[in-house]
Amino acid sequence: MPDSSHTTHRIGLNAHLLSLTATYRGAGINGYIYHLLRCLPTADARLRWVAYLHDPAFESTAELEVQRSRWDTRSPWRRIVWEQTRLAAETRNLDLLHGLAFAGPLMAACPTVITVHDLSFLRYPDAFRLPNRLYLSLFTRFSTRRAARVIAVSESTRRDVIALCGVPGERVIVVPNGVTEAFCPADPVTVAEFRRRRGLPDRFILFLGTLEPRKNLVRLLEGYAAWRQASRAPVSLVIAGGKGWFYETIFARVAELGLEDAVVFPGFVPADELPWWYRAAELFVYPSLFEGFGLPVLEAMACGTPAITSNASSLPEVAGDAALLIEPEDVGALTDALARVLSDPQLAAELRVAGPRQARRFSWARTALATTQVYRDVLGLPRQGGTT
Repeated sequence: MPDSSHTTHRIGLNAHLLSLTATYRGAGINGYIYHLLRCLPTADARLRWVAYLHDPAFESTAELEVQRSRWDTRSPWRRIVWEQTRLAAETRNLDLLHGLAFAGPLMAACPTVITVHDLSFLRYPDAFRLPNRLYLSLFTRFSTRRAARVIAVSESTRRDVIALCGVPGERVIVVPNGVTEAFCPADPVTVAEFRRRRGLPDRFILFLGTLEPRKNLVRLLEGYAAWRQASRAPVSLVIAGGKGWFYETIFARVAELGLEDAVVFPGFVPADELPWWYRAAELFVYPSLFEGFGLPVLEAMACGTPAITSNASSLPEVAGDAALLIEPEDVGALTDALARVLSDPQLAAELRVAGPRQARRFSWARTALATTQVYRDVLGLPRQGGTT
């Protein structure tokens, strides 16, 4: 019988959700896809790589073959049809296909690996528009059940996949997200100059993420309003990020609380500026109700910015002991946490040291290496380093 370990195996990467645009579509899952496309080929040069995508702005490399669809798959329904027809046919030329976001062709001719980023559409269905919820619920369940392996980005998400999708636990592998070296502390003088150029307040609290219900922004506004009334400190709240869905309530609550002069909405922040926004903030707050991973918390901590986040879902896994954890539905707890960090220089200094230390546990190179190990297990190949 021939030794398959010396055969070149062709790995397909379904990257049709990649969007290098300055909108909310260019955040979140997009970063996972982008960094894996960059890191996987160097994580295992013995495999052949082909990425299926549409975005014309993505530049290929010598190690990564790119096949762009002629269909404009920015349309969700067009993308779904493409995945279930054209990509399904393409799997006859692959040894393994990795669906980088929730789903894959249900009639794939090769083994599949599916990454699940979170199951918020099952945990919080009312926070999603009906068509999105129905598609994600149906195709994620079907795709994960037939997959050879499911990659979950946190232990919290792994438990959800097992419980809500009915996938056997031995097929669900945790591979955490990473953070790049661009997210690191910087010289305070340079940070102050960035703050001046962007017209940002001298002192501000930052939230950064897509404006949508599960980010818990209404309670953040209420907690901030209570802290501001009690402290009278001149610290603004900057809520940065693209508009997602059901965001109108957030703007309405700002008006109801009389915070128009204190809350700033700068919109979507380009990827190359993200580290500077974190560094410029006095405090980062991310009170999300539910996260599959919570990458902004990791990025903020890597930059040395004190962080407050929820004790819910995956966020304690990411934060470790390097951030203050609160009950996300307790506005009073959020108000108290704001007061603790903003009035205690010693606590803030401890968090600035602890954040980068915790963040060093995560990198995209490690994510890519662990992902290739999943592929090798599915294909029956020796693991990196020659072990089985």
